[in-house]
Amino acid sequence: MQALRVLNLSDDLSGTQLAELPKPERAAGEVLVQVRAASLNFPDLLMTRGKYQLEPELPFTSGLELAGEVVEVGAESAFKVGDKVIGGNKTGAFAEFAAIPERGLSPLPKGMSFEKGAAMGAAYSTGYTGLVELANLKEGQWVLVTGASGGVGLAAIDLAKAMGAKVIAGTGCLSKIDQIQAQANPDKVILTQGQFREEVSQITEGHLCDIVFDPVGGDVFDEATRCVTFSGKLVVVGFTSGRIANIATNIPLIKGFSIVGLRAGEYARRFPERGRAINAAIAKLAEEGCIDPLIDRTLPLWRWHEGFNAMANRELIGKVVFVPGC
Repeated sequence: MQALRVLNLSDDLSGTQLAELPKPERAAGEVLVQVRAASLNFPDLLMTRGKYQLEPELPFTSGLELAGEVVEVGAESAFKVGDKVIGGNKTGAFAEFAAIPERGLSPLPKGMSFEKGAAMGAAYSTGYTGLVELANLKEGQWVLVTGASGGVGLAAIDLAKAMGAKVIAGTGCLSKIDQIQAQANPDKVILTQGQFREEVSQITEGHLCDIVFDPVGGDVFDEATRCVTFSGKLVVVGFTSGRIANIATNIPLIKGFSIVGLRAGEYARRFPERGRAINAAIAKLAEEGCIDPLIDRTLPLWRWHEGFNAMANRELIGKVVFVPGC
């Protein structure tokens, strides 16, 4: 089978290449899936560079999440051959077949394509875990989402709007403002360069934001701390800017807000019942037509380099989805 292998760590993707591998053998507790679509996430890019908190042993097959059809199960499995599923593991999705722990799979929502299903998984579970599980999102609250053109940011916007929140989308790219407004439909899109606290204050009529959902870090995080209302929550999602920010503890003390770290995958592993409930809630929203993942481009797996480069160069509005076997 065809698979995207990380052979050596490198900043320029030179250590990553397509390879022919035997179809993986399913271990106990795993389900063998024929991959119909797999989506690219920022951690996939970071892992090719050795700059993610998870550092798989080399060589490894890249890819966190997929959608596909079950082709082999164990005797006690809840799935059967032919079931359409979404989910994934820490690695292995960018291949024609993947052996995935059963706990990492869920049914593909009814009426959803494989491409949309692959684009929904990790981004939407991250958004839901951060907004609902950790920040206790309520209807009518103001939410600021930074990194609004990325898959996780767009998922957070989509979920927050579906739950009745008022959403400010933040982007560091002026040229993306109109596209984000048209495609994601937040209440307002702002440029998160320099000082943007006063603009947030004007939009919210002085209230500021009940929740700030920040995948960006760095300078954006620094300014976002000034955008949280009293007793609000600032959800730390990641550091796509490349700089891990510091904060003086007097800032959350005086403003009375909480800083919450989000690791959605680890949350689901530590609290499997909550993980299943999160997946069910997202699937219900999808089947009811309340959420709809945005896909920037769908590519055959042999064009993986194009997708990775587009992510590295911040060209995307939505997810890159790879289709193996094309």
